[in-house]
Amino acid sequence: MLRSFIVKASLALGLLTPVLIPAAIAEEAPDISNIGFVLYTKSYAPGTLNARWMYTDKYSGPGIATGGPIEGFAGNYHVRYFYDNGEFSDEYDLVIEKTGYTYKLMWLTDGEVSAIGVGMEVENGLAVGWRRVAD
Repeated sequence: MLRSFIVKASLALGLLTPVLIPAAIAEEAPDISNIGFVLYTKSYAPGTLNARWMYTDKYSGPGIATGGPIEGFAGNYHVRYFYDNGEFSDEYDLVIEKTGYTYKLMWLTDGEVSAIGVGMEVENGLAVGWRRVAD
């Protein structure tokens, strides 16, 4: 009887362990207070990109980058971002550099780097993960 109980307890623990461990890991996940994402898509206007951005889980909205090259994504832009409610958020000079299959991005304010990111081309545009450098 004791052997039967031990076998059943071991089996139950073995079944619960995969469920309990991810929950514990999720609780210890680092804060995502400095991570953003943006998807740039080509606009109908040459040298212009439409943006859809988010920063952490608190802010998001549209944007527009102008002054870039007619072909491709790599180049220099001036970008303005807005919140979902239409209010102005931020504006930067944006530098997009292609390095092989990936892209390096820098958002500049008065010539100083405010944020950096890495991206890749996807079916509908350029997908970019980014972070502020001062936060």
